[in-house]
Amino acid sequence: MKPVASPTPDTQEWFDRIDVGELTVAHCQNCALRFLYPRMCCPGCGSRAVGLIPVSGRGSVASWVVNHRGPGVFAEEAPYVIALVRLEEGPMLMSNILVEDPNAVSAGLPVRAEFEQRGERRVVQFVPEVGTV
Repeated sequence: MKPVASPTPDTQEWFDRIDVGELTVAHCQNCALRFLYPRMCCPGCGSRAVGLIPVSGRGSVASWVVNHRGPGVFAEEAPYVIALVRLEEGPMLMSNILVEDPNAVSAGLPVRAEFEQRGERRVVQFVPEVGTV
């Protein structure tokens, strides 16, 4: 089976929400900064008044690479796209872009989140918005 990330105390709730199909970002209640990865203190102002807020799951490709030689269990899926996705709400998230043709990915490509079940956990991946590829 493909690996999944191991939550830390700061990211446990974030991963738990992904497991039920909800994408969230950390939000500072002091300065309103939205950020990823979740942590106990705001990277902007240092406040500990941080919580999670749901986001749309829509964004666009900021940067990407096509991996032609995946390691281990990923080898059979090569080539595949690993990308930085800028969410509509601001933060960036690294994830796969699921496409038939990796050459169809470009900067600014509109994408939306999907959740892949891996054992007892889910992972966030992105697909192009309908009609964009």
